[in-house]
Amino acid sequence: MWNESAVRESAARAVPVPVPAASPNPKVSAMSGFLKVEQLAKAYQADKPVFANVSFTIDKGEFVCIIGHSGCGKTTILNVLAGLDTASSGHCFMDGREIAGPSLERGVVFQSHALMPWLTVRQNIAFAVKSRWPDWGRAEVDKQVEKHVAMVGLAHAIDKKPSQLSGGMKQRVGIARAFAIQPKMLLLDEPFGALDALTRGTIQDELMGIVRETHQTVFMITHDVDEAILLADRILLMSNGQETASGYKPGGMAEVVVNPLPRGRTRAQLHHLDGYYELRNHIVDFLVSRAKAH
Repeated sequence: MWNESAVRESAARAVPVPVPAASPNPKVSAMSGFLKVEQLAKAYQADKPVFANVSFTIDKGEFVCIIGHSGCGKTTILNVLAGLDTASSGHCFMDGREIAGPSLERGVVFQSHALMPWLTVRQNIAFAVKSRWPDWGRAEVDKQVEKHVAMVGLAHAIDKKPSQLSGGMKQRVGIARAFAIQPKMLLLDEPFGALDALTRGTIQDELMGIVRETHQTVFMITHDVDEAILLADRILLMSNGQETASGYKPGGMAEVVVNPLPRGRTRAQLHHLDGYYELRNHIVDFLVSRAKAH
């Protein structure tokens, strides 16, 4: 169980909060939270799991980022949450039900936009909306599409095809499509990783504004420390598996860091905020000294 006073104290000092212990019986969920991940493990080779004993929770409306070096299992965890992969052991619950397979209750945005090139922006998003509400008429679908296209600033490009859009615009369409189906949770796998710094910053601001407006629950993978500090309420730090003197040690959840900066923060003011450098240095030190990159 979380120690609430410890959490508040940790937030004030920008230091990591210990990961809570999982229930001894994984079928009996003793953890609180909208999303519960309990004792998750993934192994492609039985004696050398990629990660093991990964447990964490995400509250409704919370934005959580996960950071770690390539190979630690971040994307595998996200794919398990999306229902696109299965864990070797452990359980994931969302809103009281165990996750088993893909669902429109979980919207996913990948680094590649995954748009259908033969369809316009309108048609790409309408395809998802019709899947979510098959009984809706054209007017209802169009209203939902246009609302979310406008939300990401692409009303002027609604009838263009992906080949006519820049990389940043394509990612906006992917974000609009994910929000348009009104998922209970949004899963983001480095959605801005392929974008230039200026475009990336602009879309970060847009995403932050939309999340605050909709109170969306978000789980996001990133390699960008500043991006995590800007967006996340909490940051999960993952370590890689490694050989030790006593044998192989699987990767796992090393620390959970509470972001103490005010939630209304912006990119422009980020480096002026008290606690920013302490928080950033702590995460960078973890990645450089303790995450054991391969």
